[in-house]
Amino acid sequence: MKTKLTDLLHIKYPILQGAMAWISEANLAAAVSNAGGAGIISTGGRDLSWVKEQIELARTLTDKPFGLNVVLMDEDKDEKIDLICSEKVSFVTLGAGNPVPYIEKLKNAGIKVIPVVPNTKLAKRVEENGADALIIEGMESGGHIGKITTLALMTQVIPEIKIPVIAAGGFADGRGLAAALVMGAAGIQAGTRFYASKECRAHINAKNAIVAAGDMGTEITGYLANHSIRSLKNKATDKYIELEKANAPSEELSKLRAGKAKSAPFEGDVEWGLVQAGQSLSVITSIKSCEEIINDFIREADEALRRVQGIEFAR
Repeated sequence: MKTKLTDLLHIKYPILQGAMAWISEANLAAAVSNAGGAGIISTGGRDLSWVKEQIELARTLTDKPFGLNVVLMDEDKDEKIDLICSEKVSFVTLGAGNPVPYIEKLKNAGIKVIPVVPNTKLAKRVEENGADALIIEGMESGGHIGKITTLALMTQVIPEIKIPVIAAGGFADGRGLAAALVMGAAGIQAGTRFYASKECRAHINAKNAIVAAGDMGTEITGYLANHSIRSLKNKATDKYIELEKANAPSEELSKLRAGKAKSAPFEGDVEWGLVQAGQSLSVITSIKSCEEIINDFIREADEALRRVQGIEFAR
Protein backbone atom coordinates (compact mmCIF):
# COMPACT_ATOMS: atom_id res chain seq x y z
CA MET A 1 0.00 0.00 0.00
CA LYS A 2 1.64 3.21 -1.20
CA THR A 3 0.72 6.70 0.04
CA LYS A 4 2.49 9.99 0.69
CA LEU A 5 3.10 8.78 4.26
CA THR A 6 4.73 5.50 3.23
CA ASP A 7 6.97 7.44 0.85
CA LEU A 8 7.88 10.01 3.51
CA LEU A 9 8.79 7.54 6.26
CA HIS A 10 9.93 4.66 4.03
CA ILE A 11 7.45 2.23 5.57
CA LYS A 12 5.33 -0.51 4.00
CA TYR A 13 1.93 0.47 5.37
CA PRO A 14 0.45 3.90 6.26
CA ILE A 15 -0.09 3.07 9.93
CA LEU A 16 1.51 4.78 12.91
CA GLN A 17 1.31 3.33 16.40
CA GLY A 18 0.10 6.05 18.73
CA ALA A 19 2.37 7.45 21.44
CA MET A 20 0.61 6.30 24.62
CA ALA A 21 2.05 7.65 27.87
CA TRP A 22 3.64 4.91 30.01
CA ILE A 23 2.70 2.35 27.33
CA SER A 24 4.61 3.02 24.11
CA GLU A 25 8.16 1.81 24.61
CA ALA A 26 10.85 0.17 22.47
CA ASN A 27 9.44 -3.37 22.37
CA LEU A 28 6.05 -2.21 21.11
CA ALA A 29 7.47 0.35 18.70
CA ALA A 30 9.92 -2.13 17.19
CA ALA A 31 7.21 -4.77 16.76
CA VAL A 32 4.99 -2.33 14.87
CA SER A 33 7.87 -1.21 12.66
CA ASN A 34 8.88 -4.81 11.94
CA ALA A 35 5.27 -5.49 10.88
CA GLY A 36 5.40 -2.73 8.28
CA GLY A 37 3.99 0.24 10.20
CA ALA A 38 5.87 2.90 12.14
CA GLY A 39 6.27 2.45 15.86
CA ILE A 40 6.61 5.39 18.24
CA ILE A 41 8.26 5.58 21.67
CA SER A 42 6.47 7.95 24.06
CA THR A 43 8.85 10.14 26.08
CA GLY A 44 6.16 11.88 28.13
CA GLY A 45 6.99 11.83 31.83
CA ARG A 46 10.18 9.84 31.25
CA ASP A 47 13.72 10.94 32.07
CA LEU A 48 16.52 11.36 29.54
CA SER A 49 18.38 8.19 30.49
CA TRP A 50 15.24 6.11 29.91
CA VAL A 51 14.67 7.74 26.51
CA LYS A 52 18.26 7.05 25.41
CA GLU A 53 18.03 3.44 26.60
CA GLN A 54 14.80 2.95 24.67
CA ILE A 55 16.27 4.34 21.46
CA GLU A 56 19.24 1.99 21.80
CA LEU A 57 16.98 -0.97 22.60
CA ALA A 58 14.69 -0.28 19.64
CA ARG A 59 17.71 -0.28 17.32
CA THR A 60 18.62 -3.78 18.51
CA LEU A 61 15.07 -4.98 17.84
CA THR A 62 14.43 -3.47 14.39
CA ASP A 63 16.28 -2.05 11.42
CA LYS A 64 13.09 -0.34 10.26
CA PRO A 65 12.13 3.32 10.83
CA PHE A 66 10.65 4.23 14.21
CA GLY A 67 9.92 7.57 15.87
CA LEU A 68 9.68 9.33 19.21
CA ASN A 69 6.96 11.52 20.64
CA VAL A 70 7.77 14.60 22.72
CA VAL A 71 5.16 16.16 24.99
CA LEU A 72 5.81 19.89 24.80
CA MET A 73 4.42 20.43 28.29
CA ASP A 74 7.31 18.45 29.80
CA GLU A 75 9.84 20.61 31.61
CA ASP A 76 12.74 18.75 29.99
CA LYS A 77 11.37 18.98 26.45
CA ASP A 78 14.39 20.94 25.19
CA GLU A 79 16.81 18.34 26.52
CA LYS A 80 14.74 15.60 24.90
CA ILE A 81 14.78 17.43 21.57
CA ASP A 82 18.58 17.75 21.84
CA LEU A 83 18.90 14.02 22.55
CA ILE A 84 16.67 13.12 19.61
CA CYS A 85 18.72 15.35 17.32
CA SER A 86 21.96 13.69 18.42
CA GLU A 87 20.47 10.20 18.04
CA LYS A 88 19.02 11.08 14.62
CA VAL A 89 15.89 8.94 14.84
CA SER A 90 13.72 8.68 11.74
CA PHE A 91 10.93 11.01 12.82
CA VAL A 92 9.40 12.78 15.79
CA THR A 93 5.82 13.64 16.66
CA LEU A 94 5.22 16.76 18.77
CA GLY A 95 2.10 17.35 20.85
CA ALA A 96 0.57 19.25 23.77
CA GLY A 97 2.19 22.58 22.97
CA ASN A 98 3.57 24.81 20.23
CA PRO A 99 5.78 22.75 17.89
CA VAL A 100 6.92 25.63 15.66
CA PRO A 101 10.08 26.61 17.63
CA TYR A 102 11.44 23.06 17.27
CA ILE A 103 10.75 22.29 13.61
CA GLU A 104 13.86 23.87 12.07
CA LYS A 105 16.25 22.36 14.62
CA LEU A 106 14.88 18.85 14.11
CA LYS A 107 14.85 19.14 10.33
CA ASN A 108 18.45 20.38 10.35
CA ALA A 109 19.33 17.15 12.15
CA GLY A 110 17.73 15.17 9.32
CA ILE A 111 14.66 14.20 11.33
CA LYS A 112 11.15 14.21 9.87
CA VAL A 113 8.83 16.41 11.96
CA ILE A 114 5.16 15.48 12.45
CA PRO A 115 3.22 17.77 14.83
CA VAL A 116 -0.12 16.77 16.35
CA VAL A 117 -2.64 19.55 15.73
CA PRO A 118 -6.21 20.11 16.98
CA ASN A 119 -7.53 22.49 14.30
CA THR A 120 -7.08 23.96 10.82
CA LYS A 121 -5.37 27.14 12.02
CA LEU A 122 -2.47 25.32 13.67
CA ALA A 123 -2.30 22.85 10.77
CA LYS A 124 -1.67 25.71 8.35
CA ARG A 125 0.88 27.25 10.69
CA VAL A 126 3.00 24.12 11.09
CA GLU A 127 2.88 23.50 7.34
CA GLU A 128 4.08 27.04 6.68
CA ASN A 129 6.93 26.50 9.13
CA GLY A 130 8.24 23.37 7.47
CA ALA A 131 6.51 20.37 9.07
CA ASP A 132 6.89 17.23 6.95
CA ALA A 133 3.44 15.88 7.82
CA LEU A 134 0.88 16.39 10.56
CA ILE A 135 -1.48 14.37 12.72
CA ILE A 136 -5.06 15.46 13.32
CA GLU A 137 -6.39 13.75 16.43
CA GLY A 138 -10.11 13.63 17.13
CA MET A 139 -11.78 13.38 20.51
CA GLU A 140 -12.54 9.67 19.93
CA SER A 141 -8.97 8.91 20.95
CA GLY A 142 -7.79 7.79 24.37
CA GLY A 143 -5.87 9.96 26.82
CA HIS A 144 -5.84 13.75 26.53
CA ILE A 145 -8.40 14.86 23.95
CA GLY A 146 -9.73 17.98 22.27
CA LYS A 147 -13.28 18.94 21.36
CA ILE A 148 -13.50 18.09 17.65
CA THR A 149 -14.25 14.66 16.20
CA THR A 150 -11.94 12.90 13.77
CA LEU A 151 -14.42 13.10 10.89
CA ALA A 152 -14.91 16.84 11.40
CA LEU A 153 -11.13 17.37 11.48
CA MET A 154 -10.61 15.35 8.29
CA THR A 155 -13.43 17.22 6.56
CA GLN A 156 -11.99 20.63 7.39
CA VAL A 157 -8.21 20.19 7.60
CA ILE A 158 -7.33 17.86 4.71
CA PRO A 159 -8.56 20.17 1.88
CA GLU A 160 -6.45 23.03 3.28
CA ILE A 161 -3.13 21.16 3.62
CA LYS A 162 -0.63 19.95 1.02
CA ILE A 163 1.69 17.91 3.26
CA PRO A 164 0.61 14.38 4.30
CA VAL A 165 -2.17 14.35 6.88
CA ILE A 166 -2.43 11.44 9.31
CA ALA A 167 -5.82 10.89 10.94
CA ALA A 168 -6.02 9.73 14.56
CA GLY A 169 -8.80 9.02 17.02
CA GLY A 170 -11.12 6.01 16.82
CA PHE A 171 -9.11 3.87 14.39
CA ALA A 172 -9.11 0.21 15.39
CA ASP A 173 -9.72 -1.72 12.16
CA GLY A 174 -9.17 -1.59 8.42
CA ARG A 175 -12.52 -0.01 7.63
CA GLY A 176 -11.35 3.08 9.47
CA LEU A 177 -8.10 3.09 7.49
CA ALA A 178 -10.06 2.83 4.25
CA ALA A 179 -12.37 5.66 5.29
CA ALA A 180 -9.43 7.91 6.14
CA LEU A 181 -7.78 7.22 2.79
CA VAL A 182 -11.02 7.96 0.94
CA MET A 183 -11.25 11.24 2.84
CA GLY A 184 -7.79 12.17 1.58
CA ALA A 185 -5.61 11.27 4.56
CA ALA A 186 -2.21 9.75 3.85
CA GLY A 187 -2.57 7.27 6.70
CA ILE A 188 -3.77 6.73 10.25
CA GLN A 189 -2.45 6.59 13.78
CA ALA A 190 -3.86 3.90 16.08
CA GLY A 191 -3.17 3.58 19.78
CA THR A 192 -5.69 1.48 21.68
CA ARG A 193 -5.61 -1.40 19.18
CA PHE A 194 -1.84 -1.75 19.83
CA TYR A 195 -2.35 -1.37 23.60
CA ALA A 196 -4.13 -4.74 23.37
CA SER A 197 -1.22 -6.43 21.62
CA LYS A 198 1.07 -9.26 22.69
CA GLU A 199 4.19 -7.09 22.44
CA CYS A 200 2.76 -4.29 24.59
CA ARG A 201 4.39 -4.47 28.04
CA ALA A 202 1.34 -3.10 29.87
CA HIS A 203 -0.23 -5.23 32.61
CA ILE A 204 -2.48 -8.00 31.32
CA ASN A 205 -5.36 -6.64 33.43
CA ALA A 206 -5.32 -3.41 31.43
CA LYS A 207 -5.22 -5.23 28.11
CA ASN A 208 -8.03 -7.57 29.14
CA ALA A 209 -10.11 -4.58 30.25
CA ILE A 210 -9.83 -3.12 26.76
CA VAL A 211 -10.90 -6.40 25.16
CA ALA A 212 -13.86 -6.71 27.55
CA ALA A 213 -15.10 -3.14 27.07
CA GLY A 214 -17.96 -2.30 24.72
CA ASP A 215 -18.84 0.71 22.60
CA MET A 216 -20.02 2.65 25.67
CA GLY A 217 -17.00 1.65 27.70
CA THR A 218 -15.17 4.96 28.00
CA GLU A 219 -15.70 8.10 30.04
CA ILE A 220 -14.32 11.64 29.81
CA THR A 221 -12.98 13.22 32.98
CA GLY A 222 -11.79 16.79 33.37
CA TYR A 223 -14.09 18.21 30.71
CA LEU A 224 -15.39 21.04 32.89
CA ALA A 225 -11.83 22.15 33.63
CA ASN A 226 -10.84 21.99 29.95
CA HIS A 227 -8.43 19.14 30.75
CA SER A 228 -10.27 16.23 29.19
CA ILE A 229 -8.96 12.67 29.42
CA ARG A 230 -10.74 9.65 27.92
CA SER A 231 -10.36 6.37 29.82
CA LEU A 232 -12.27 3.18 30.41
CA LYS A 233 -15.15 3.63 32.85
CA ASN A 234 -14.30 2.46 36.36
CA LYS A 235 -14.46 3.52 40.01
CA ALA A 236 -11.90 6.27 39.45
CA THR A 237 -13.78 7.92 36.57
CA ASP A 238 -17.11 7.64 38.44
CA LYS A 239 -15.62 9.28 41.53
CA TYR A 240 -13.95 12.02 39.49
CA ILE A 241 -17.18 12.93 37.70
CA GLU A 242 -19.07 12.87 41.01
CA LEU A 243 -16.57 15.37 42.46
CA GLU A 244 -16.68 17.50 39.30
CA LYS A 245 -20.45 17.80 39.51
CA ALA A 246 -20.13 18.76 43.18
CA ASN A 247 -17.72 21.57 42.21
CA ALA A 248 -14.91 20.02 44.22
CA PRO A 249 -11.70 22.07 44.48
CA SER A 250 -9.15 21.50 41.72
CA GLU A 251 -6.65 20.30 44.32
CA GLU A 252 -8.98 17.45 45.32
CA LEU A 253 -9.50 16.47 41.68
CA SER A 254 -5.77 16.55 41.00
CA LYS A 255 -5.12 14.37 44.03
CA LEU A 256 -7.63 11.79 42.80
CA ARG A 257 -6.04 11.69 39.34
CA ALA A 258 -2.39 11.66 40.54
CA GLY A 259 -0.54 8.53 39.47
CA LYS A 260 -3.63 6.91 38.00
CA ALA A 261 -2.25 6.84 34.43
CA LYS A 262 0.62 4.61 35.63
CA SER A 263 -1.15 2.34 38.10
CA ALA A 264 -3.29 0.62 35.46
CA PRO A 265 -0.55 -0.33 32.96
CA PHE A 266 2.15 -0.89 35.60
CA GLU A 267 0.28 -2.48 38.50
CA GLY A 268 -2.86 -3.79 36.83
CA ASP A 269 -5.24 -1.64 38.89
CA VAL A 270 -8.13 -1.29 36.47
CA GLU A 271 -10.62 -0.17 39.12
CA TRP A 272 -8.83 2.94 40.44
CA GLY A 273 -6.18 3.34 37.75
CA LEU A 274 -6.85 4.94 34.38
CA VAL A 275 -6.84 2.70 31.31
CA GLN A 276 -6.62 5.47 28.73
CA ALA A 277 -8.36 4.09 25.66
CA GLY A 278 -10.27 5.32 22.62
CA GLN A 279 -13.90 4.76 21.73
CA SER A 280 -13.63 2.06 19.04
CA LEU A 281 -13.57 -0.76 21.55
CA SER A 282 -16.12 -3.35 20.41
CA VAL A 283 -13.95 -4.36 17.41
CA ILE A 284 -11.03 -5.19 19.72
CA THR A 285 -12.01 -8.72 20.69
CA SER A 286 -8.66 -10.34 21.46
CA ILE A 287 -5.01 -9.66 22.20
CA LYS A 288 -3.02 -10.20 19.01
CA SER A 289 0.54 -9.72 17.82
CA CYS A 290 1.38 -6.43 16.12
CA GLU A 291 1.94 -8.31 12.88
CA GLU A 292 -1.55 -9.82 13.08
CA ILE A 293 -3.06 -6.43 13.90
CA ILE A 294 -1.44 -4.70 10.94
CA ASN A 295 -2.29 -7.56 8.60
CA ASP A 296 -5.92 -7.26 9.75
CA PHE A 297 -5.87 -3.50 9.09
CA ILE A 298 -4.59 -3.99 5.54
CA ARG A 299 -6.88 -6.92 4.68
CA GLU A 300 -9.98 -5.15 6.02
CA ALA A 301 -9.03 -1.88 4.30
CA ASP A 302 -8.60 -3.69 0.99
CA GLU A 303 -12.00 -5.35 1.40
CA ALA A 304 -13.65 -2.03 2.27
CA LEU A 305 -12.10 -0.19 -0.67
CA ARG A 306 -13.21 -2.95 -3.04
CA ARG A 307 -16.77 -2.56 -1.76
CA VAL A 308 -16.61 1.18 -2.42
CA GLN A 309 -15.39 0.58 -5.96
CA GLY A 310 -18.47 -1.56 -6.57
CA ILE A 311 -20.91 1.24 -5.74
CA GLU A 312 -22.50 2.91 -8.75
CA PHE A 313 -23.71 6.49 -8.51
CA ALA A 314 -26.58 7.81 -10.61
CA ARG A 315 -25.53 10.62 -12.95
